[in-house]
Amino acid sequence: MSSAPAISFVKPGSPAKGTVVVFAGEGLVLGPQATALGVKALIEKAATLAEFKAKPRTTLDILAPEIAGIDRLVVVGFGKGEKLTGQDWQKLGGAAYGALRRGQDATVLLERPVGEGGVDAAEFALGAMLRAYGFDKYKGARPGRNDEESEAAKKPPAGLTIAVEDSTKAKRAWAARSAIGEGVNLARDLVNEPANVLGTVEYAERVKELEQLGVTVEILVEKDLRKLGMGALLGVAQGSVRPPRVAIMTWSGGKAKDKPVVLIGKGVVFDTGGISIKPAAGMEDMKGDMGGSAAVVGTLAALARRKAKANVVGIIGLVENMPDANAQRPGDIVTSMSGQTIEVLNTDAEGRLVLADLIHYSQQRWSPRLMIDLATLTGAIIVALGHHYAGLFSNDDPLATALIAAGEASGDRLWRMPLGSEYDKAIDSKNADMKNIGGRDGGSITAAQFLKRFVKDTPWAHLDIAGTAMGSPANDTNRSWGSGFGVRLLDRLIADNYEG
Repeated sequence: MSSAPAISFVKPGSPAKGTVVVFAGEGLVLGPQATALGVKALIEKAATLAEFKAKPRTTLDILAPEIAGIDRLVVVGFGKGEKLTGQDWQKLGGAAYGALRRGQDATVLLERPVGEGGVDAAEFALGAMLRAYGFDKYKGARPGRNDEESEAAKKPPAGLTIAVEDSTKAKRAWAARSAIGEGVNLARDLVNEPANVLGTVEYAERVKELEQLGVTVEILVEKDLRKLGMGALLGVAQGSVRPPRVAIMTWSGGKAKDKPVVLIGKGVVFDTGGISIKPAAGMEDMKGDMGGSAAVVGTLAALARRKAKANVVGIIGLVENMPDANAQRPGDIVTSMSGQTIEVLNTDAEGRLVLADLIHYSQQRWSPRLMIDLATLTGAIIVALGHHYAGLFSNDDPLATALIAAGEASGDRLWRMPLGSEYDKAIDSKNADMKNIGGRDGGSITAAQFLKRFVKDTPWAHLDIAGTAMGSPANDTNRSWGSGFGVRLLDRLIADNYEG
């Protein structure tokens, strides 16, 4: 975990000193701010030696450039300057920040050297903020550790002073974008935490901290869940000494009469697979099996920080799936809160059991305008889509369309997968209303089909984020194992469709 960099906005013309970041289009075209520094000849000479072509998001580092007050000049490639989306500006900000060093603040002369259109300074800053994140709270001095590395880790992240036209507009926009960045980084923190630190009780306590932002938080303990009849969720939890919790977060920023958007998250703080135990190799990654819940918590934090004008409820089921003498067995039959019975043929298909009770409870308690659940649910979705898209399943075409659009705009991209009665047959059971696995073929689809059995008439979407919430490829705005996937997506969906 690292603190966010200090970011401020000023009008062009302030003296540049220390580390300075400028932008060059293809052909090494500079904008007015960079030109005023008198660095064109210097950049051209250095670019020739380094074979720097100013392609998008490439960087050129010039040390001791012999310019009064400037110790280091970082040139960031802008490319041909085609129309840039908010995502493009975020990536540019991430790439620029990636060239900086901890403890060395920088002045960014943010401008468009080529092409038409304005500059999105707030999105640029968000990209820098996301790139600055690092989970280093458990790193310290150790024998054999490089002294330079140890000293660098102690330094604060580089702060940015962004010189941009209409800095006042940039400051206003940054208030909302920084709230989203805080939400993404909170989700990353939760996913990155080891399971011995972030158990069910500790996680619930972390959620309670959202009350400081104006979110109403309610924690249901085991006796509450038994009274409600959440037999599916409790079955997963019974093998662990850590008691189950359900955390409910309510943000009431909309009109009192408006039904809420309900976000549901799988919060398996560690998943051994239970009696159907996983292979040892890679099991350590199962500390991140609560990535769906982390996205929900991060989203509620972002909405509260930016005072979103919407009514949103987040509900997460916190359990640990362990194989002790009290764990549920393959072949057990549990009764869900809905009254439907489930034959548990594989205890490693546990996330859907948790979500089943939360989906039913959400409809019963809030009669929501829509529900979206997020879960690191199946390895099958990684086989299908890899690590760049999450799987989208939905019973409602307008909701699916809105989610895909929000994904493209936010960078948390989705690919719609099918649902249908043909897949439903795979989870029919001879001994109960359904079984919790449907075989190897179409595993992510049959898991979604299982969840659909607990959805009534409410518009609903299921997001399988197993390939994107953790261990996803490094990119311009993320170098963390836990990516925070889902926060920007859900915030954008709500901002574009359900506020006001």
